[in-house]
Amino acid sequence: MTYVIAEPCVDVKDKACVEEYPVDCIYEGQRSLYIHPDECVDCGACEPVCPVEAIFYEEDVPPEWQVYTRANIEFFDALGSPGGAAKLGLIERDHPLIAALPPQIGKG
Repeated sequence: MTYVIAEPCVDVKDKACVEEYPVDCIYEGQRSLYIHPDECVDCGACEPVCPVEAIFYEEDVPPEWQVYTRANIEFFDALGSPGGAAKLGLIERDHPLIAALPPQIGKG
């Protein structure tokens, strides 16, 4: 895995990263976006365009959000590698870590 989407994306899902990415590897869950670890080409195009600064290179994920590295990987356990997010659209679930969070809109 190369890039990870962390807590600031939860309940925001701005999708500027999706529009910038040259490959279709950012998938949409109910409350957050997820980067497919096998489909990401490690270009880094998604990171600077994220308006909430939720995307990190895996080695740079802040300590308080390290659990999101595993959540991004595990989100795809049931999906496998579908070969592109666009054909799937909204996936009607989230990783249990994200699903259990209280609403994040207006937080802070």
